[in-house]
Amino acid sequence: MNQIKKQQQYNMKLTSKKVENYFASRTDEELRQCPDCIAAACNDVAIQFNHDKALDLMKLLFFNDPIPSLHTHSYSFNTATGRHIIETLKEKYYEYKN
Repeated sequence: MNQIKKQQQYNMKLTSKKVENYFASRTDEELRQCPDCIAAACNDVAIQFNHDKALDLMKLLFFNDPIPSLHTHSYSFNTATGRHIIETLKEKYYEYKN
């Protein structure tokens, strides 16, 4: 039982390498932000909002991809919840950056 929980936590965790690889797969732009800080912020906010995939939060922040389970978009626009999550991600990122 504990093995399953550890595996779920591992799958949820975003690493700087995953950040770099995903970003490179989505765009030709250079990643100008700190991948370690991005990963840490996304992991923290995923726990805070009880979401099981920190990568989804990174996709929301950088590519404005919707997260249906968190109701981040309505008719392709950010909801108040979506804006709040994005602002929380930014705050966490700068906490780690500074």
